[in-house]
Amino acid sequence: MADSLDYQWASGWYGGKSVLVTGGTSGIGAAVSRAFLRAGAKVTSAGVAQSEADALAGDADFAKASLKLLDVRDGAAVNGLIAGLPALDILINCAGIIRRGDELDPAVFEQVVDINLNGTMRCCAAARPLLAQSGSGAIVNLASMLSIFGGGLVPAYSASKGGISQLTKSLAIAYAPDAIRVNAVAPGWIATPLTQALRDDPARSDPILARTPLRRWGSPEDIANAVLYLCSPVAAFVTGSTLVVDGGYSIT
Repeated sequence: MADSLDYQWASGWYGGKSVLVTGGTSGIGAAVSRAFLRAGAKVTSAGVAQSEADALAGDADFAKASLKLLDVRDGAAVNGLIAGLPALDILINCAGIIRRGDELDPAVFEQVVDINLNGTMRCCAAARPLLAQSGSGAIVNLASMLSIFGGGLVPAYSASKGGISQLTKSLAIAYAPDAIRVNAVAPGWIATPLTQALRDDPARSDPILARTPLRRWGSPEDIANAVLYLCSPVAAFVTGSTLVVDGGYSIT
């Protein structure tokens, strides 16, 4: 699907804009980075693994991207990366982890929340001055359908993503005087490396598809499209919202 979307229709919105995508070298983050790159933006894609960055080295779409290593748990690293950007118009927070079955361990719980929720806040706080200078800054955080309901195997992920939704509302109020809009996207079941094991197991995949009205797994590009909308001029009066993109899973 990625090859069928050139995003040239968005070039009038994003041509020359400066975009930072955390978690931007794999999965949903990479799809978001690709979408902005195809729309002509100047994209910094920051990921935690050198191997992910290396895998993008031969990707034509990423030839003009700035690939950086970033652990969002490291406040000094977050501040240093963002301070080194000459300008910033858009921040997309996609960095996150899930540890199915292990998150009832308080140590694992703490790690997941620190990356998913605290890491998002670190990036938002560090980016605020540059986004304010933009005059029309935009932030999109990655929430989840688990922002809406719980998950017994993923209490840390669920809590962190619920926190993302509330953080998004709070920062939308706090950052509005700087003309920065803050929104979130809540993906459902998306075909990424994080869900590969689920998709490969019919006993787990079939019930998911049966409950999803659109009867398919979402693609990373489905999320990228929602992000492009939320950052665009057509969403100029949208802030503090969490846009659910789950094929209807959460309404059944």
